Amino acid sequence: MRRPITSTYRLQLRGPHADPSGRAFGFAEAAEQVPYLRALGVSHIYLSPIFASARESNHNYDVIDPTEVNPELGGIDGLRELARIAHEAGLGLVLDIVPNHLGVEVPRTNRWWWDLLKHGKNSEFEPYFDIDWHEDNGAGGKLGLPVLGKEGDEDKLRLTHLGPEEFPEGAAPEGEDVLQYFDKCFPLEPGSYSSLEDDPVEVYSRQSYRLMYWRDGVISYRRFFSVNGLAGIRQEDPLVFEHSHRVLRQLIAEDLIDGIRVDHPDGLTDPFDYLTRLRDLIGPDRWLVVEKILGVTEPLDPRLNVDGTTGYDAMRELDGVFIDRSAEDQLGMLALQQSGSTWDEDAITAAEHQLKGKVARDELDAEVRRLVRAIRRDNFSTAGQDVSEADLAETVIELIAAIPVYRADYRSLSRITSSVIAEMSRRFPERSDALDLISAAMLAEGEAKTRFAQVCGAVMAKGVEDTLFYRASRLVSLQEVGGAPGRFGVGVAEFHLLQQERAQLWPHAMTSLTTHDTKRTEDTRARMGEITELPGEFAELTRQVVAMVPPPDTATAHFLFQNLLGVWPADGVITDALQERLHAYALKAVREAGVNSTWFDQEPAYEQAICDWIDALLYGPVAPTLTDFAAKLHRGGVQVSLGRKVLQLAGAGVPDTYQGQEFIDFSLVDPDNRRFIDYTARAQTLQQYLEAREDEAFDLAAYLTDTDDGTISADRAKQLIIREGLHLRREFADVFLSGEHQAVFAVGEAHDHLVGIARGDASVSGTGGLSIIALATRLPLALESRGGWGETTVQLPEGEWTDRFSGRTFSGVVPVAEVFSTLPTALLVANRLTEAGRL
Repeated sequence: MRRPITSTYRLQLRGPHADPSGRAFGFAEAAEQVPYLRALGVSHIYLSPIFASARESNHNYDVIDPTEVNPELGGIDGLRELARIAHEAGLGLVLDIVPNHLGVEVPRTNRWWWDLLKHGKNSEFEPYFDIDWHEDNGAGGKLGLPVLGKEGDEDKLRLTHLGPEEFPEGAAPEGEDVLQYFDKCFPLEPGSYSSLEDDPVEVYSRQSYRLMYWRDGVISYRRFFSVNGLAGIRQEDPLVFEHSHRVLRQLIAEDLIDGIRVDHPDGLTDPFDYLTRLRDLIGPDRWLVVEKILGVTEPLDPRLNVDGTTGYDAMRELDGVFIDRSAEDQLGMLALQQSGSTWDEDAITAAEHQLKGKVARDELDAEVRRLVRAIRRDNFSTAGQDVSEADLAETVIELIAAIPVYRADYRSLSRITSSVIAEMSRRFPERSDALDLISAAMLAEGEAKTRFAQVCGAVMAKGVEDTLFYRASRLVSLQEVGGAPGRFGVGVAEFHLLQQERAQLWPHAMTSLTTHDTKRTEDTRARMGEITELPGEFAELTRQVVAMVPPPDTATAHFLFQNLLGVWPADGVITDALQERLHAYALKAVREAGVNSTWFDQEPAYEQAICDWIDALLYGPVAPTLTDFAAKLHRGGVQVSLGRKVLQLAGAGVPDTYQGQEFIDFSLVDPDNRRFIDYTARAQTLQQYLEAREDEAFDLAAYLTDTDDGTISADRAKQLIIREGLHLRREFADVFLSGEHQAVFAVGEAHDHLVGIARGDASVSGTGGLSIIALATRLPLALESRGGWGETTVQLPEGEWTDRFSGRTFSGVVPVAEVFSTLPTALLVANRLTEAGRL
């Protein structure tokens, strides 16, 4: 490959209609940042989805036409120009593709979906979508759409004409007659009406779709999780695959892109087959990573022809190793007092099972019912013939709730389903007949087996990520996609073994600290994680706040309070913008948690009470106390952020930097983490660093403390760390992409405050084995309270080693305090590596 991938930088693209201000960040705006990203050391720009999406989308995962590069972003010509500018600067492009679903929220904007609604089974696009046309589908064999606001609302239907401006360009040159329900419009099958004066209800009865009361749970198409506006497509059909990947094939033929990130492959009928065909399409040399969420003990199937995951597993490891695990019991007791649960591993497991079952019965009831019908159809034996529909459905729900992974039909997980069934049969013998029926259907290798795997993933995502992780509150920063909050962090030994595994098995996997989907940015999580260093103070502060500013309920408050501390300004300056952001986050959090308010049944009085409580914290008598505590967390959190980033940059895998995270950034879940980035400030700061670095008398400490109050600039520190780490990766790509991993330990009274990794490649001539060492500070506040590093030392391998940040040289046994005299982290390069003439 002409442009080897050593790192990526994620950009969130959006068109002018996605922001109230009309501001856009498309291909042209991305191209403007190429000089800065090149100077930063990035090898590849990693773009959010580029295909035509809903105009107002700020994420572009609601693709409405996979055969067109989004004109809102600049179209194919804009993408070509971005690629040209990037390639001339030595950078490549990586695309994020969405094979599982298409956006259908506004049907007329999606030509494939509109044609399906218009012609039903006779549509040329009928095979494209995963539709249940069976007579027992609850919609009388028609395509059931959850649209009506209440039962019997069909009398609100109207026949009307929409002008051509209401449709995608060229789709309806003269406009089109439609069936209208308030602001929603649906097509009319040709020949199903005479004129707009016809009876709308009679005309409606002749269509291939049926508009259902949205609470009935009758939905005849596979969705992305429970999002009605995202309809699943059938990539298992070769025609669908070819049509939906046509432009991707063109981009590859033009050599515009070097890699692909695949969104949510677990939703597909056969992820293994899909990824095999995708690999054939893009070729053996292009990078291919998948958004695969792994359980803690779940391996990525080695038979997959991919380069690895998108890094949620690495995020858990890099976060967890900086957690003070000794605080587990104290924070668990505080959570018990505030929320009624310790949220330890047993409690998390029990809640996960309960919430997955609830989601399967409620939000994803349509998917479960379709699965149950498929089980009946696929059972060709006599097993379970006497099992009632209710018992079968409940057994299916309990089985899904018990599956411990997102999807258990990967070959590396072949025994999970049978083991869970065996355990259920032992514990609940009354379910044996239903389990036999389910097993017989799966043995048929038909629809039931596939749909079971798909539903399991959706239930896991909705029950755990989108519900449990908004309820549990022992240490909220651990509740990220792919996280394991019940385990309370990652031990140093586990951390190193997992890094070694990645170096050996998946050296080209992506590693991430922040993504567009994370519930908190990396710096927010780092600060929140420092609560584990001050569990007693945090407990006392919590009780004080609850006593002085009583919340609507303490469980929700305990969850929100940790997030609030994560973004609280260390200088105590509260702005209207922060208040607005916290209100938006709180409303999303309580609706996702689904305890006192939900997206479907919102409780305005309760939600207003939550916002009022937040305002009382922001502007009330406890605000100064919160500022003092947040400042302590901030002091430790910045050190964690810097050290963790160095470990990511030096560690196995391909590190991604999410947009803007080269500065310290305290953001929460989307859309908070998708705000526009001030690249002017970042480019100016980087230029100042590069100019300062040219001076032979460059003093790292002087550069970092070039602020009005004399304190170290965290933004400057993080950016220079990323700049030096990324350039080092480009200069010695083989060391990072094929080198081994070794642990580095300190010796002395503060030895457990250091975590270090060594990388090297003994097969490369002149390196002599290990050649790069990354060191980071763990538990910085505890280290501070004990008086620092003292006589703690680290033994460096033979030869001289130069710190990439400070330029200082070390050898032999070195006091850690000396290595960390300016920054709480170091990136040491063996001088023999540079002497080999490879710089």
